[in-house]
Amino acid sequence: MDLSQPVVVASQNPDKIAEIESVLADLGVQISKGHEWPEVEETEDTLVGNALLKARTVVGHTGLPAIADDTGLEVDALSGAPGVHTARYAGPDARYEDNVAKLLQELGEETNRNARFRTVVAMVTPDGYELTVEGVLEGSIAHERRGVGGFGYDPVFLVGDATLAEVDIAAKQEISHRARALRALHNALSNT
Repeated sequence: MDLSQPVVVASQNPDKIAEIESVLADLGVQISKGHEWPEVEETEDTLVGNALLKARTVVGHTGLPAIADDTGLEVDALSGAPGVHTARYAGPDARYEDNVAKLLQELGEETNRNARFRTVVAMVTPDGYELTVEGVLEGSIAHERRGVGGFGYDPVFLVGDATLAEVDIAAKQEISHRARALRALHNALSNT
């Protein structure tokens, strides 16, 4: 694969773009910014499918290779839910607090609170090359919110004795599912 061509990150989130840029910098990957594409409705029923859908859409609109990701929270006692519906678990206009409230209500006093965050990163090129990798962070769901950091489900996602909202940002970035997926992407690209 030719890493000399600029790559577009299929996100408008500057923090996500900076994180990907940082991880891939030593490979000489240049992130191309300032592109526009239509909103991609995540209609696939898997994280892989949604990540590929977003990357393919960006490739189609920019003509450049694209990197996209999709993340889900999978709770064993809920048969893997919320999964691909993680961001919209409490409805299409749900806020973080709404999603956490629904999760805690659904779990109730359930004793099996094992869960994981899973991030899939996809890279697609205009010539049809497709690569997917994933990163997983195992943990469990607390009975109540704890901590003030992070976002989304961080206040109830336990890794050991602390929620992700109680862990400092540097430590979270070191262990996070997205960081693990990006390291897997780095490793895959460095071996091409």
